[in-house]
Amino acid sequence: MTTYRDAGVNIDAGNQAVELIRPLAAATQGPEVLAGVGPFSGLFALDTTRYRAPVLIASTDGVGTKVLLAAGAGRHAQVGADLVNHCVNDVLTAGAEPLFFLDYVATGVLEPRMVAELVSGMADACRQVGCALLGGETAEMPGLYQPGIYDVAGFMVGVSERNAIIDGTSIAEGDALLALPSTGLHTNGYSLARRVIPRQALSQTMPGSGQTVLEALLAPHRAYLDSVRRLRERITVKGLAHITGGGLVGNLPRILPVGLGARIQRGTWPEPPIFSYLAPFVSDDELWRTFNMGIGMVVVVDEPSAAMALETLVGEIFLVGDIVASEQRRVQIVE
Repeated sequence: MTTYRDAGVNIDAGNQAVELIRPLAAATQGPEVLAGVGPFSGLFALDTTRYRAPVLIASTDGVGTKVLLAAGAGRHAQVGADLVNHCVNDVLTAGAEPLFFLDYVATGVLEPRMVAELVSGMADACRQVGCALLGGETAEMPGLYQPGIYDVAGFMVGVSERNAIIDGTSIAEGDALLALPSTGLHTNGYSLARRVIPRQALSQTMPGSGQTVLEALLAPHRAYLDSVRRLRERITVKGLAHITGGGLVGNLPRILPVGLGARIQRGTWPEPPIFSYLAPFVSDDELWRTFNMGIGMVVVVDEPSAAMALETLVGEIFLVGDIVASEQRRVQIVE
């Protein structure tokens, strides 16, 4: 008789992966987690006494084909942390504090220790932002994924007071645009980068950086929760744009009211060397609509608050542009 293992699915390996993951998740969980890894669903008790009018804010995302580079380099924990940080930043754009995170890992051949390393990166990132790793799913699907290949997705839920939600509706002409820098590509644009960079070039050192091309490509995706918290303690943040796939030109307009555009002054923030390395392979327009170009998050504040923001995050945030009247919600990149 044919078994499930004959078909390529190893139930024992799945059970082993769960046992390796269980203590990693438990280390992120407080008393509000009533059920974590193991049951069919996770249970999280929201402490409603802490909020007057709580609003739950949710997001889901992945890390794209960065997983191929990370898997090839054995950097599984790194890509796990990237996944969490990406989702943290997504819910942060609405002003949310992260509550809990769930993951989905899909692979062709389940390797329990690889999955455990991947989840260990998620757990570390969750601990750093005070978020519970509530649970997840590991799927072994031979035929859909080649051996050694996997994909990951993350699901984040956060909370905000209703009157503290950041929704961009108060953004006005003359407001200042501030940039929280990225470390590199973060988790977007890797299909293009992998297409134009020869495989043999990955081990080469990039001029002026001291990093190999591979190291630069695998730079971690930053979480901006702490920086935004510190800003909001002193000033009103009108809008936040997480610069992911689509770059500045695709993401910043998503938070702008009708009749407004954004003007970005090029060269006003530190740009990681990976972008100048990619420039000869990709047109300028394609660079700007694919990559974050060194800006991980844009913060919109009124013009008088810009100086206090720069004082609050000295060397961590940069004045890069302003809000202008525009018939279309678009971004102008000016020299």
